[in-house]
Amino acid sequence: MTPFDAVIVDPPPAGAWSGVAWGIARDLKLALRSRPELGVLLLFYVIVVTLFPLGVGPDPALLRALGPGVLWVAALLASLLSLPRLFAADFADGTLEQIALSPYPLPALISGKIAAHWASTGLPLAIASPLLGMQFGLDRSELAVLALGLVLGTPTLSLLGAIGAALTLGLRAGGGLLALLILPLYVPILIFGAGAVDAVRAGLSAGPQLSLLASALLAGAVGAPLAAAAAVRIALD
Repeated sequence: MTPFDAVIVDPPPAGAWSGVAWGIARDLKLALRSRPELGVLLLFYVIVVTLFPLGVGPDPALLRALGPGVLWVAALLASLLSLPRLFAADFADGTLEQIALSPYPLPALISGKIAAHWASTGLPLAIASPLLGMQFGLDRSELAVLALGLVLGTPTLSLLGAIGAALTLGLRAGGGLLALLILPLYVPILIFGAGAVDAVRAGLSAGPQLSLLASALLAGAVGAPLAAAAAVRIALD
């Protein structure tokens, strides 16, 4: 079954939550069919994180100081690499236009696509992060905060990235422009995520940083699908 076939299957009664569930199911099914691509993203994350200890040397204090930032930057870059597949394939073969004409609300369908994107890219990175963080000498509490921060922060990366991916649909230099648009928006998430681990290492509470990550996630969950849906409609007009 092609991606277009997945669109024209008779859907259940239209509704926002039904649209979200349908979007998640469809995009997860398509993601599972491209497992090699997902494996490459995870391998990219592992390689980038592993190269840093080899490059900076075996100093435990230096590795422990660099670890949170390295893991977060690698996760940010892996998320950025996966953003074009959010809309580009559907836009190229006309499936995205059929999705926009479906009885479901377009923001709900895009919410489902974003959730599926995070489940297939951001979640595996968060799961792998404690194991990779051991290379930098992080202790259990730091690894736990690192994983929790990535669970809270990577969905926001997908939400913000969806806006950029929708804004650059159909552009020849879309990949480069996408990076220029999205990377500045990723910086606060990077700062709060790495700062949460640094706070634990300093003997402080990571609560403020994690609260900011959660607040950013809630704000993004409300606003990003609406903004991405508006950008998609502009690209289709």
